[in-house]
Amino acid sequence: MVKRKLAGRGDKLNANTGLEEQLEKDNVAKERSELREKQTRKRNSSQTDEFIPDSISTKILKEARKQLQEEALEETGDDEHQQFQKRQRHFSLGATSTKSDDDDEEDDLEENANGYEDEIVNIDPEDEADLARFLKKDAAQMSTLYDIIQAKIESKQADAEIALSCVDPNEFNMRDMDPEVVEMYEQIGVYMSKYRSGKVPKAFKIIPKMINWEQILFLTKPESWTAAAMYQATRLFASNMNPRMCQRFYSLVLLPRLRDDIDEFKKLNYHLYQALCKAIYKPAAFFKGLILPLVESGTCTLREAVIFSSVLTKVPVPMFHAAAAMLKIAEMEYTGANSVFLRALIDKKYALPYRAIDAVVNHFIRLKTDERDMPVLWHQCLLSLCQRYKNDLNAEQKSAIHDLIRFHGHYLISPEVRRELESKETEDGHIITTVEVSTRKKDSMEF
Repeated sequence: MVKRKLAGRGDKLNANTGLEEQLEKDNVAKERSELREKQTRKRNSSQTDEFIPDSISTKILKEARKQLQEEALEETGDDEHQQFQKRQRHFSLGATSTKSDDDDEEDDLEENANGYEDEIVNIDPEDEADLARFLKKDAAQMSTLYDIIQAKIESKQADAEIALSCVDPNEFNMRDMDPEVVEMYEQIGVYMSKYRSGKVPKAFKIIPKMINWEQILFLTKPESWTAAAMYQATRLFASNMNPRMCQRFYSLVLLPRLRDDIDEFKKLNYHLYQALCKAIYKPAAFFKGLILPLVESGTCTLREAVIFSSVLTKVPVPMFHAAAAMLKIAEMEYTGANSVFLRALIDKKYALPYRAIDAVVNHFIRLKTDERDMPVLWHQCLLSLCQRYKNDLNAEQKSAIHDLIRFHGHYLISPEVRRELESKETEDGHIITTVEVSTRKKDSMEF
């Protein structure tokens, strides 16, 4: 026989039980199910009745207030009712109340509509005068937060400039440092001596913001840095320091490293050349910390002058900084490097002020009595000056240059200098020589 399973949630039935017993058990199962359904309904009803919605609670509170007002009118007179109404306005249910601010405003509007208006507050004139003394009459004179902060910043900058003017820039600002700080920056120096690429330590990035940055930088031993580390340091210092501090870094750290690298390898490392290009981001510090000290040293080789001047030809330089550098170089004692740097600045074709042009012309005329044979670089620089600024030279300066090339002449360059001085440039850029002018005069006379 095949056994069949009885479906349902009731008790299991045995096949041997009688029919009457089975019917009784079915009734019992139904009664249990009905009891369970009733219990679930009670639970649901109790859960729903536990909390009352906000809208119903507000209506209940309104009705309760109205009933209280009606009872008060019946028991007391109109005067007592007004006092009760004032007390009722300040009535609150505390934490148990679910009434919102909007409902309070609606109640106030309803009460005002019913005739219960707020009292007018009368202020004593003396009190009003006392309050007026503490108010600002001119609103335009009020200072904003920006004005206050800006005034403080300007005062701090003025104090810092006064402090810097009193300190000798050639002396280190030595301070007592924590041994842990000294050890940390010594370890950073070891890291920078092996640096190739990647991130720079954060402690190294905050050096430009320190007062004793020179002392901190000395702990890292810059002479042992790699070329890539020197490039990262130059980027960091050029962007975060003022021109005076950059000048100190360029002259004390960057310039000796560049000259040592050129002297040892007869060329400049790629990263160091990139550092030299980044250094021009502060043009005043670039000329005062690199170019002028290099020329003033008197030991600048031709290789160094060519490498340093190549940066001037590639990277744009502000005109006034270039004019000031030309003026300073022209006043120095002549060396071969002077001609290289002057020619690089002249070829930039700036509209130079007359003082700079006059200083460069005097630089050449001053060497008229020099018995040494001038190098080709000197003649090339003189030719560049005549080509670029011949229209800015007066007659006296041109005659002085003519006398100069008679004394110091070059068989190829001096005729070109003479031709440039005798030619004139028209408005359309065409150059007319003296020969063309004489032929034109003859043609006009014949006509």
